[in-house]
Amino acid sequence: MDDNSVNENKNQLIDESQSISTESSEKQPTDTNQPILEVEEISPEVSSPEEEKIGELTTPPPEQPIFIENKSKYFIIGAAVAIFLILLIFFLKILSKKTPKKTIKLVYWGLWEEKTVFEPLIKLYQQKNPHITIDYQKMEPQDYRDRLLIRSQKGTGPDLFRFHNTWLPQIKDILTKIPNNIISNSEFEKTFYPIHQRDLKIGNYYYGIPLEIDGLILISNQDLLKQAGIANPPTNWDEMLDAVSKLTVKDSSGQIITAGVAIGTANNIEHFSEIFGLFLVQNGIDLTKLDQPEAADVLEAYRKFAEPPNDFWNESMPNSIVAFIQEKVAMIITPSWWINNIKAANPDIKIKAVPVPAIPGGKNLSIANYWVEGVSRYSQNQIEAWKFLKFLSEKENLTKIYELEQKTRTVGEPYSRIDLANLLVNDPYLGPVIKQANDFVSLPLITRTFDNGINDEIVYYIENAINMATQGTEYKTAIESLKKGVDQTYEKYKIK
Repeated sequence: MDDNSVNENKNQLIDESQSISTESSEKQPTDTNQPILEVEEISPEVSSPEEEKIGELTTPPPEQPIFIENKSKYFIIGAAVAIFLILLIFFLKILSKKTPKKTIKLVYWGLWEEKTVFEPLIKLYQQKNPHITIDYQKMEPQDYRDRLLIRSQKGTGPDLFRFHNTWLPQIKDILTKIPNNIISNSEFEKTFYPIHQRDLKIGNYYYGIPLEIDGLILISNQDLLKQAGIANPPTNWDEMLDAVSKLTVKDSSGQIITAGVAIGTANNIEHFSEIFGLFLVQNGIDLTKLDQPEAADVLEAYRKFAEPPNDFWNESMPNSIVAFIQEKVAMIITPSWWINNIKAANPDIKIKAVPVPAIPGGKNLSIANYWVEGVSRYSQNQIEAWKFLKFLSEKENLTKIYELEQKTRTVGEPYSRIDLANLLVNDPYLGPVIKQANDFVSLPLITRTFDNGINDEIVYYIENAINMATQGTEYKTAIESLKKGVDQTYEKYKIK
């Protein structure tokens, strides 16, 4: 084979090789990034026209290339969401369950009222609040204030307790104010009387919830008035002077058989200091301004009822309450609660209660004398204590307390709520308390509070002044002595 033949053969082999390479390259995919597993391109086979027609009639067209989505991830997400919701509901149920409240015991120191009066209300409250236990303890009045202060400061005192309307300056250090979310100031002022608002407020806060109101009223023996030809008890002091001159009966030696009214002395008159205070306030004299000339005139006016020869009462008479029970005095001036003692001792006595006499043309001012419920600042459960006191002061509960009190005595405690006034305003015994409720004045000269404090001290100085006048000392001198004692007491207790 010559060189030309060889060369021709080589060229032929090269041309065939290029031809094969070209055919091979036409059959390969042109896009190397195309997903091979997801989309598969199929080269169409060459067929005859007859076969194409048959294929059109007997077989569906080849499926178009599709994207197959991986749906398993949605099942995983859905399961996760379901588990989350189940867990959320579970924890919400746990959180929504009320955790058992801590058991709380409240110690309540009361005065005057037996446990049987408060027990039904306590049981009702405990039914509504199973985690609360209330231990009501009736305390003895003697040295009560001292025990309250000492025990409270030692941390062994009550959670809530009763105190007198004149005590706030003396016990403010152991009291806590009423929370605004229990009783707001506006609610307190709409609910209770002006005297409550004046007595129980320090700064912008109230420090007690009253369950009653009371003060001096005039109580008369209707049979004795009828015998003297008097149809109704006096409404002013001019009528009083006229009435007692008719009511006072003396024997031939001038000894009083039946007195017209118990006024004028100190030793044998219950609430003598309050009656003297009544004379002061009705004449416009403040207890801290006894240096006014009119103060001596007031003492003289008080004493005139027991000075001979026109004495309508004197020191030979028994205690004023005892004398009234024995029908030896026609009229007495006392707080309303004495009616219970009088009727218990003499059920047949016919009595009538009216407001105290006023100065002609003046207001029916009277001296307040009532008790209040407060909460100790040393209590660990102050909010619960206030909630219970608010419960007691609600209308339906005050009326329930009154009903329970009347089961064992003639009258209960007059309602402290203004919106209950209509229930008692026409009551033959308590009506005058309600009629005077807007005109009560508080003075720290109240007997029988047993406070060993401001009341007892000022009562002592008033007693001395009256006795000095009884023994012949000039009224001006007696009043000067009284002023000195009052000023010392006010300074001692830091009362302005």
